[in-house]
Amino acid sequence: MTRMNFTVTGMSCGHCAGRVREELTGVPGVSEVDVDVTAGTVTVQGTALDDTLLRAAIVEAGFEVPGTVAV
Repeated sequence: MTRMNFTVTGMSCGHCAGRVREELTGVPGVSEVDVDVTAGTVTVQGTALDDTLLRAAIVEAGFEVPGTVAV
């Protein structure tokens, strides 16, 4: 089991957390997602996690991950 942490900007409510959780849950290998809106962090657990896919899912949800180029 691998754990990855991300700083996410732009989240401000439970709806934001739900959007991020929904996008990340669809990424292959993800088994658990913990979103802390107050801290602006997301923790993802799973197997064979792909950093690029996880960052893209957060961007797709409408938020920014510092160091990620939006596509």
